[in-house]
Amino acid sequence: MEVLITGANGFLGSALSRRLVGEGHRVRALVRPGSDASALDGVALERVSGDVTDPGSVARAVQGVEVVFHLAGLRRAPERSAFFRVNAEGTRTVCDTMLRAGARRMVLAGSLAAIGPSRPDRAHVETDPFAPEEWYGESKAEAERIALGTEGLEVTVARPPRIVGPGDRENLVFFRLVKRGLRLEIGGGPRPLSVVDVDDVVELLLLLARRREAVGEAFFAPGPDRTTLEEIQALGAEVLGVRTRTIRLSPRRLEALAAMADGFSRLTGKHLPLNRKLARQLLAPAWTCSGEKARALLGWVPRIEARTSIARSAAWYQAQGWL
Repeated sequence: MEVLITGANGFLGSALSRRLVGEGHRVRALVRPGSDASALDGVALERVSGDVTDPGSVARAVQGVEVVFHLAGLRRAPERSAFFRVNAEGTRTVCDTMLRAGARRMVLAGSLAAIGPSRPDRAHVETDPFAPEEWYGESKAEAERIALGTEGLEVTVARPPRIVGPGDRENLVFFRLVKRGLRLEIGGGPRPLSVVDVDDVVELLLLLARRREAVGEAFFAPGPDRTTLEEIQALGAEVLGVRTRTIRLSPRRLEALAAMADGFSRLTGKHLPLNRKLARQLLAPAWTCSGEKARALLGWVPRIEARTSIARSAAWYQAQGWL
């Protein structure tokens, strides 16, 4: 295949890039100017400087491409409009450009956040309606509507929950707390989480690019087991050989700290690890989803357990000198 990956220098995009190049595919990467592309060092692919909000650069990147893995997205921003400009309208730009260029299939990276939190006793399934509770989830839901509603384009969607594994930056803050001997516990728990290793998500993305049955469908992508934030930290401490003491936060205290962090971000332009979006995620009763549809329709079976994936993350952080 000749493919384009938007967001190729991100956590998931770089893992997918390495896999595709290793299999002998011709890979083009759309990389935003000024962004950190070090994750692609040593990967034999073609880089195109551009942004999904810039139709001209998207047009250059899509020329001659058969499949587009649209992974680029904004995860943090101080206002709602920024999420929609990148995640929703950026998706529209990619879809429209693909149609003009004759590209055949889009594999869209969706998110469990588009459906919203689940109940502790019931995992989300694909027939559940969109019910996002924050701006990021709203924009990802709109991105799905735009992509799946584009006539003349083969579109399929992967909706992973929290992704872990080597290269993950989203969960780094919790490992750094553990390294300092601290373990965060939020009142009102435990709160079940579906997690998935990055390599298992890559396997699903490859199936979505190849299988006819995937067209027009969305698929959740949970790993083989569930965990909690507290268990992630406990496993991290075990892998790192650290003894921790527990810091207990009430939901109200966490929300207050997140509001302060958002205020700081608006004033300085610096995005802190804590924000209202993360606080809402941490306080939700559960974030779980079922992978049965992907198993039944595509034969996708995630193989990397949470414990193994968390150990892989911790080892990578140490190797990078991040802990």
